[in-house]
Amino acid sequence: MKPSSRVTIRDVAVAAGVSVATVSKVLNARYGVSAATSAHVQSVIRELGYEASLVAQSLRNHRTNVIGILVADLEPFSTELLKGAAKAIKGTGYELVVYSAGGRSSDHAGWEQRYLSRLSGTLIDGAVLVTPTVVDVDYGTAVVAVDPHAGPSGLPTVDSDNLLGARLGTQHLLDLGHRRIAMLSGRPDLESAKLRELGYTDALRAAGVPIDQALIQVGNYDPDASAEAARRLLAGPDRPTAIFAANDISAIAAIEVAVGMGLRVPEDLSVVGFDNVPEAALATPALTTVEQPIHEMGHRAIDLLIQLMRGEQVEATHVRLTTSLVVRQSTRAIGANA
Repeated sequence: MKPSSRVTIRDVAVAAGVSVATVSKVLNARYGVSAATSAHVQSVIRELGYEASLVAQSLRNHRTNVIGILVADLEPFSTELLKGAAKAIKGTGYELVVYSAGGRSSDHAGWEQRYLSRLSGTLIDGAVLVTPTVVDVDYGTAVVAVDPHAGPSGLPTVDSDNLLGARLGTQHLLDLGHRRIAMLSGRPDLESAKLRELGYTDALRAAGVPIDQALIQVGNYDPDASAEAARRLLAGPDRPTAIFAANDISAIAAIEVAVGMGLRVPEDLSVVGFDNVPEAALATPALTTVEQPIHEMGHRAIDLLIQLMRGEQVEATHVRLTTSLVVRQSTRAIGANA
């Protein structure tokens, strides 16, 4: 047996000098094996580092003690969410696996149903779905949705106050004297994106600023789409003096486009993002953004899921966390000295 190969139950049997059936009996604590033989087999198991597959464990124990986190793709938001989930799982007795759809366009709708059908009952006991497209179905296992596409549903959810956050970001620009404020909106199919656009328009209306639809461009939460949209906004004769982007990656893409066009940020253009992922603080200039507590969202999703898996009473199955403004160097008042 090569040292790098996976240890099998047959390898254990050969090393212990017993049959596969005997090893199976030891693993399942069945009768018919002497105490001395059982102790010997267990010693070999420890020595070889044998671990039964998750499928075998589920068949034996009717559970795997594994929680799955299913994401459409690994990007800054989901990566930060995983950090909070990993912290929450410590000391619970559960393990964590991450399953990514890889960002395939064909999986944008209904991807979570397909993947849960593969994993539930044999590989995982429960799942956290990140930005799922479908929330009103019975998945056959305990599930918590983070930032779901649809609005309120019967599925337990964790999200942040996207409406308030967008108002805060837009109001910050208004307070700095900006009136021609553009927006790079998010994915049209996501509830969070709709709420962020609504928060933007609400803040403008409250300030008496007319809504100019030409200033609202779809960034799709994607850097390439956002760069293209920012270029359209900034190339016109009456360009905006500020941009509110629906996520940080879109905001950073807008800054890069502006600088490439010879504009200075924030002297010529103020930019506000949303999320406060680590890239925001590392941007040049450092990005003013709306912070949603992404780590806490991951933590709370795991906490809620484990309560549901254990059949415990939960205070609320719909958790909404607050958002706040983080002011850095990418915004400046109109007319302020350089």
